[in-house]
Amino acid sequence: MDITIGIIGLGNAGSALAKAFSKKCSVIGYDINPERYNSDNLSTVKLVNSIDELLLNTQTVVLSLPNESSSVEVAADLLMSKESPELIIETSTIGPHTAKEIDAKCKKEGVAFVDAAIGSGVKAMSLGKAVFLVGGNDQDFLLAQSILGLVADSIHHIGETGSGSGLKVINNAVVHSILVVLIEAITMARKLQIPIPTLVDLLKGDDGITRPLLHRIEERILEGDYTGGMSVTNARKDSMLALETAYEYGVPLFAISGSHIPYDIAKDKGLGEKDYASLATLWETWSNVNLSN
Repeated sequence: MDITIGIIGLGNAGSALAKAFSKKCSVIGYDINPERYNSDNLSTVKLVNSIDELLLNTQTVVLSLPNESSSVEVAADLLMSKESPELIIETSTIGPHTAKEIDAKCKKEGVAFVDAAIGSGVKAMSLGKAVFLVGGNDQDFLLAQSILGLVADSIHHIGETGSGSGLKVINNAVVHSILVVLIEAITMARKLQIPIPTLVDLLKGDDGITRPLLHRIEERILEGDYTGGMSVTNARKDSMLALETAYEYGVPLFAISGSHIPYDIAKDKGLGEKDYASLATLWETWSNVNLSN
């Protein structure tokens, strides 16, 4: 394609994107840390020394920055430049509120903006098989889609500005929390002299980690169906057994012990005989939302 893309932020993710884009079009890169210019991923990228220099050669800018404050600062610099861009694609991991803040400033200057959170690893990105979770209005999404499509395996328009970043934040929160639960679990297994690979195989099965997602959320919470099934009372009993076992064997629990609290609350709220997916009704009350379809 006869197009030039500017990428600001050339760390692991940014350099991987730059490598992938450079196979499809011209790429100009800038990073505040010139030591990153030695990356092998950047051998086919034109490297410049400032944002102003980058904007002399492109009107499409992709951000890949380490934190929210950097994104806000760089976006402000782009908008204040003599040659402000036509489109800013934010791929950094930021909160939805920050995406909306940057978008509002872009709109005042007539600049299109999307938050295009990346839902794939660095290796997939470098191979041009990235997964993008995009937030933004329809017009800005269409502009960004043609650019992201050069290096994407899939592009998902999640909704309004901030929704792409929000989805990634939620996904990461789940994955990171599950890791803590799993570390606690394999520590208990080791203490009980249970082979960890056996536990892993069990958790990978139909009644393992995916069951709460596929059965409890899809078939019960989204349908608002809490009749029958495993009761809150029985689930709470199992949770208590896990806490007692961990205490007996000297295994500190953080995530697992914290997750027990809603079971106590649900029991006190009279949910004992309902399927334990009914814990969702607690959050519906607390957060004033409806989680069913």
